[in-house]
Amino acid sequence: MEFNQKGKGRNQMLEAPTNTLEEQIYEEVKKVEDPEIGISIAELGLIYRIKVENGKAKIDMTYTSMACPAGPQMKQQVKDYALRVEGISEAEVEVVWVPKWDPREMATEEAKMDLGIFE
Repeated sequence: MEFNQKGKGRNQMLEAPTNTLEEQIYEEVKKVEDPEIGISIAELGLIYRIKVENGKAKIDMTYTSMACPAGPQMKQQVKDYALRVEGISEAEVEVVWVPKWDPREMATEEAKMDLGIFE
């Protein structure tokens, strides 16, 4: 099963069944914060895709910018949190740049408020 939220923010992402491994991983990954902003990377919309097959999680994520100094740290934290989920024996995290992160389209309403984005 694939759990994909590209450009959809949290509300649409949570349409997935709550008993899936993908949802459980997402719940764990929500604990990872961008240390420069202090907001969950899931709330920011930086998690693009979570897919699980045979106990292996594949996660696509992005950073707020290509020069994000905390990027490698966040990537490792995503992997570590994914591995906490029962039934996950491996986790692979790939940083992708397409689509380009746009908080106006990808962040949750709460994150937009914290970022000062008012539309």
